[in-house]
Amino acid sequence: MPLIDVTLVAGRTPEELRTLISRLTDAAEEAIGAPRPSIRVILREVPAAHWAAGDVTIEERNQE
Repeated sequence: MPLIDVTLVAGRTPEELRTLISRLTDAAEEAIGAPRPSIRVILREVPAAHWAAGDVTIEERNQE
């Protein structure tokens, strides 16, 4: 049972997230032959203020 766990910055539409789930499921099925019903996808959305690189949050970077 493959588990695909994705963390991304919040802000995408429900349609974009649904498309991502579908394409990840397709990729796992095609790449490793996993049975579709056994593929699990978890999307974790993190607020831009809680994600930083080089001591600058994405929120701060977007405000520049």
